[in-house]
Formats: sequence, C-alpha cells, structure tokens
Amino acid sequence: MHILDILDRDRTTFSFEFFPPKTAQASEDLFMTISQLQELQPSFVSVTYGAGGTTRDRTHELILRIQGETNLTAVSHLTSVCHTREELSAILDRYAASGVENILALRGDPPRDLDGYDRANDAFQYAEELVRFIASHPRSPHARGFGIGVAGFPEGHPNTPNRLNELDHLKAKVDAGAQYICTQLFFDNRDFYDFRERCELAGIAVPIIAGIMPVTSKTGMVRMADLALGARFPARLIKAIDRCAPDFTAEQVAKVGIHWATEQCRDLLDNHVRGIHFYTLNKSDATRRVFENLGVKDSVALRTA
Repeated sequence: MHILDILDRDRTTFSFEFFPPKTAQASEDLFMTISQLQELQPSFVSVTYGAGGTTRDRTHELILRIQGETNLTAVSHLTSVCHTREELSAILDRYAASGVENILALRGDPPRDLDGYDRANDAFQYAEELVRFIASHPRSPHARGFGIGVAGFPEGHPNTPNRLNELDHLKAKVDAGAQYICTQLFFDNRDFYDFRERCELAGIAVPIIAGIMPVTSKTGMVRMADLALGARFPARLIKAIDRCAPDFTAEQVAKVGIHWATEQCRDLLDNHVRGIHFYTLNKSDATRRVFENLGVKDSVALRTA
C-alpha cells in the first residue's frame, strides 16, 4: 500500500523497523519474527540499508520477501552511498516490478571498512538529491510515484550544529518530493514537540512520525550513546535505570525501559502524534510489549477505515 493511502487510512500509524541480518539463518529467524507481527496489523514495517554489498543485498531480499509472502506493507531504506545513478535506478526498477511502493530516502554513511571513502564518487551527495531522483523515477509501481519518507532529528542532526540550517535542509527534502518524516529515536518528548513546532514554523506540513526505542540493557544504552545519533538520556531515565544496580540484569533494565517507552508513547498519543515508529533492533519483544501496553493491540480504534 502506498504511504499516502496508509496515512489517509490510519489516524495514527504504528510501524516497526528492522535491519538486515548477516547470515542466512539469521535472515530466516528475522523473517519469522516479522511474520508474527502480522497479528498486530502494523501500518508498515521498514528495513534499514547498509552501504556494504552483502548487507544491502539482504535488504533487497528481505523487502521482496515481506512484499511477496506476508500481508505487511514494506518500506525499504535507500541511501546514495557507494552507488551510481544507474545502480540506484536498477534498484528502483526491481522494487517497482515487485510491487514495492515505498522508500525511506537517506544520505547514509560510508561503510566503516572503507576508511577515507571519497563521497565525490557517489551519484548524490545529499538526501534531497536522492529524493528528487526517486520522485522522478519513470517506472514507479503507483500512479503517484513511489511513496517517499525522509529522516528528522528532534535532538539535532549530528552533522548540522546550526539548528536553523537543519530545518532548511529538511524543508528542501520535503519540497523535493518527500511525503512524510520519520524521526530518529529520542527519549524526551519535549525534544519532539519542539521539533514538530519548528517544522511548522519552517513551512513543513507533511506528517511527522516519532521514532521510539525502548532501552533494554545498560550496555545497549551505552552503545546508543556512543553512536552518532545525538541520543540524549534524561536524568530521570538514568536515575530509574541506576536503581537496577548493582547487577543491572536485562530483565530489570528492560522493565524500566519498556515502562519509559510506554509513557512516552502514551504522552505522544495524548498530544496527537501522527505516528509511532518502533526501532526494534530485530527483537520485537520489547516493542511488542510497549504496543500492547498502549491498548491498541487487536484494535482498530485508531484507524479511520
């Protein structure tokens, strides 16, 4: 289903994100996890995209399998890193032929094993250019073209310290053809509300979907902080997790993280969020529990159709 039809149907969207596994067995295990989500009737599921050859091939394979073997709507991430225009066009042709209608267009980062990679070799340097290329693709599976989403950063883009320029760049992506924004993860809803209001002031009128990731372990929390995501952990969340000391067992921390994420989502729903996108880290247990805590499982109360 095209993202515009999903947004028209669902008053509030609920979606889940996965990343392509590194082995064939892991791919099978993940596909089973994704298949089991069908009972929750999510608005869509998305699959991330790495610049490395094997990883991106597994993205394509997983997207096509979701499209062909489940009743879920698949959204494929796509970056311009390590790609020519011809390669990107071939990927879009393959998706169009298979009925995949939706793309999340990202600038992307070079693979870590390509130290010093020169992005001048890539077809496009910025996500805006990739959005424009996808929007003009002649072989889209839908009369309205591909459904196109882009990323938003409530805590600020890590490569754009100037927050005013950041919104200019985001508006350029929307003007180029993006139809919705999916935000990076955040842990303080005030950051999201401020971001949403600044988008409105900048003339950005497309739906904004909030990205949520429950903290499930102390080590995972540290890894999130190490990544270039701008993840800011509120003091109240840190205090709550510190109360799990001295052993910080996964079960203890997960309970805190799930409770925190549930309260985030409850507050977002109360403040008319357009959608909630769960970052699963390929393990749906925590996000499934948050989803069920919200009381929307097996319910069509938040759907207009």
